[in-house]
Amino acid sequence: MFCSFFGIIGDPSKGYFCYAQGYTTHFFCVASFLWTTTIAFTLHRTVVRHKTDVEDLEPMFHLYVWGTSVVMTVIRSIGNDHSHMSRIGPWCLSRTGRTGKVVHFITFYAPLWGAILFNAITYFQVIRMLKNATRMAAGMSDRAYQSDVRPDMKALNRWGYYPLILIGSWFFGTINRIHDFIEPGHKIFWLSVLDVGMAALMGLFNSIAYGLNSSVRRAIYERLDLLPESFRRFPKGLRLRDQQQESELVSLKTEEPR
Repeated sequence: MFCSFFGIIGDPSKGYFCYAQGYTTHFFCVASFLWTTTIAFTLHRTVVRHKTDVEDLEPMFHLYVWGTSVVMTVIRSIGNDHSHMSRIGPWCLSRTGRTGKVVHFITFYAPLWGAILFNAITYFQVIRMLKNATRMAAGMSDRAYQSDVRPDMKALNRWGYYPLILIGSWFFGTINRIHDFIEPGHKIFWLSVLDVGMAALMGLFNSIAYGLNSSVRRAIYERLDLLPESFRRFPKGLRLRDQQQESELVSLKTEEPR
């Protein structure tokens, strides 16, 4: 939320507000994609390693995310000349030529693509583990159960799209930074539009991928039942379909041998 907020407040004048926008945007945007690595780590630890202590690790998650974000923001500020402020689109950015651009790339895009790589590897291992377990469970049961695991497989396949959110949101921004480093005097308008536009949509992508599942939709429909009829706008067919779907939190079902 704060990453998006400081990106939409406009083009502040030079001085304190420009510094505030530049560094707070950097801090909260780094934190936003670091939190996705904690989600991937939690899934991997519970599904692949069969650990149940993830709730005890919450303080470490906070230390890791906020601490790394602070370190990256401080490092970025060290190599910059604060007497000269420049802008990338609507954002203020203090930097000194190529050195400042390199520092910005190291403190933002290097952790970003590190998080993308970690998430991709982790989700691949989680999906492979759950697919194997689900296939084994289906093989030991009857055909009726095999039809029940299909929604689970659909949920597993959906998990593979989560790392693509970061890639889609920041791919054009990464290309734009590389191009700006190679040809600083040549701006590409369409690339800048995709840079700003896709980064701004990251929150929407996250809300769809992490929140808009059948369990959440059912909870919304249950609460809408408490509202007057004139406020209910969701199609009845869609509601019935969601009620028939399995929860997208996969549960590994096993049967006792007969």
